[in-house]
Amino acid sequence: MAITAAQVKELRELTGAGMMDCKKALVDCEGDIKKATDWLREKGISKAAKKEGRTAADGLSKVIVSGDTAVIAEINSETDFVAKNDKFLGLLDLTVNTILANPAVKTVEEVLALKAGEDTLNNAFINAIAIIGEKIQLRRFEVVAKQSDEIFGTYMHNGGTISALAVVKGTEDAQVAKDMAMQVASMSPSYVSRNEMPQDIIEHERTIQTELVKSDESLAGKPDKVKAGIVEGRLSKSLQDMCLVDQIYFKNQDIKCAEFLKENHAEVVKFVKYKVGEGIEKKQDDFAAEVAAMAK
Repeated sequence: MAITAAQVKELRELTGAGMMDCKKALVDCEGDIKKATDWLREKGISKAAKKEGRTAADGLSKVIVSGDTAVIAEINSETDFVAKNDKFLGLLDLTVNTILANPAVKTVEEVLALKAGEDTLNNAFINAIAIIGEKIQLRRFEVVAKQSDEIFGTYMHNGGTISALAVVKGTEDAQVAKDMAMQVASMSPSYVSRNEMPQDIIEHERTIQTELVKSDESLAGKPDKVKAGIVEGRLSKSLQDMCLVDQIYFKNQDIKCAEFLKENHAEVVKFVKYKVGEGIEKKQDDFAAEVAAMAK
């Protein structure tokens, strides 16, 4: 049967799929919009399954706040080009807002099962994969709640390649909280202070410094007490970069964050930082080998 431009337009508006895919769906389904919609969804599921084993290490993260609740999330794609796609950006917005409306969720699976408009969030991802043509996945998220006497500070670098969230108490100055989020984004602390650091982390680092001192020929013959002091000094220096309060404050290299916070009667309660693709091993393309293979 003949498929009209109006039918194609209607299906595109309903699904967001490409024009040729919509036309093929309508032809195969004899102009039935509902069946064509299901056809496109099934096509998306098939595409998603085929891409499951592929590496998605690019993408974007985002942090949003509403009242006493904040959400930070990371969605991955295969290329940074796709991360600039309006469909991808819309999916990121839909995801964080859906989580914000359902803050009790604990797992990625629970998030994907949530209703997002008339459909599930999982189907929104499937439809995006069908349209964009790359593997897209929700990698991680965190819901953070604050107390009434605390404030949020947020920062997103380069559109969301890095997102940071800080919870600060003792001040109502939003700039102080934002500065702490920026500190987290730029200096990557692992803990607020040494008090939060697990003892096994400290002991592991102490062991490393002890072995380094033992193997340092320039310290041969030094008394054990002196060597122990050197170990503790090096340990303190190596651990300070891991603790936010011990780091040099990024806006003033003459003071540490602890001093900045004290000046503002503030305290960092918690922070979260997402760097897109962190910990994911990206496939390294060998373009020379690809060209050689094509030449053969």
